[in-house]
Amino acid sequence: MQLIPRYLVKNKTTIVANEAGFVTEYRPVYTRQLQVYKGIDNVLEFKLVNADQKAIDLSSYTPKFQAFDENKNLIIEHDGEQITSDGSTPIKGVFKIIVTDNDLLNVKQQYLSYSIHLLDADGIASITYSSSHFENNGIIYISSEAYPGPRDTYNISQFSQDNTVWVSETLNAEPGINGNEALHTAVVYTSGYIGDVTVQATLDNQIIGDTVWADVSTLTFTGSEIEPTPVNFNGVFSHLRFKTSADPANKISKVLVRN
Repeated sequence: MQLIPRYLVKNKTTIVANEAGFVTEYRPVYTRQLQVYKGIDNVLEFKLVNADQKAIDLSSYTPKFQAFDENKNLIIEHDGEQITSDGSTPIKGVFKIIVTDNDLLNVKQQYLSYSIHLLDADGIASITYSSSHFENNGIIYISSEAYPGPRDTYNISQFSQDNTVWVSETLNAEPGINGNEALHTAVVYTSGYIGDVTVQATLDNQIIGDTVWADVSTLTFTGSEIEPTPVNFNGVFSHLRFKTSADPANKISKVLVRN
């Protein structure tokens, strides 16, 4: 039997507030890089101290956490929540930030910079520092290695005429990742389109001129649709495409597909 240790520890970082001034030392402190994971909620704990390493009372402050990408675009913003020891008594100087799964849903794996400031009752902001060199930006790494999340969605927007019908480009149905009851989802975005949209599939490994396509599912549109129309279908296919019975130009803006 293989015994593999795993560690359940708190992700705690100490930050410093310049309440009464302090002497700059010739070494940075508190600059540990944070790491959070896509696909799960991440709890980050921070301990706020002064130059004498004494915890600061947070009862009159609201900690503000902000994270930015390399272009200085704001990606994440949360208020800090003070941590309690018994459910009611606050722990002096300690607060937490919860970076949720939804916060990171559309964020790629990358490095972000973050800063924390304190907001008092009068709305006056006081910056906190990540090092004794008065640096206020810390580094946070967004990782997708533990929970990769859903695969990218295919976006189909080009159709070409084939005799009396119009067909889209073909896309890989990814049979290697699907079981015998593989679920596929497509959403058709239309504006005044009248006609049918048919999902077609093939088991051929390569697409050539005489590839045989089979109809899998058909959607009928009346032109009155105001919401995108979804369709789900099952099956292990090699490739997929979409066929329309009427010209989709300017009336079908896109078809999104996820295998």
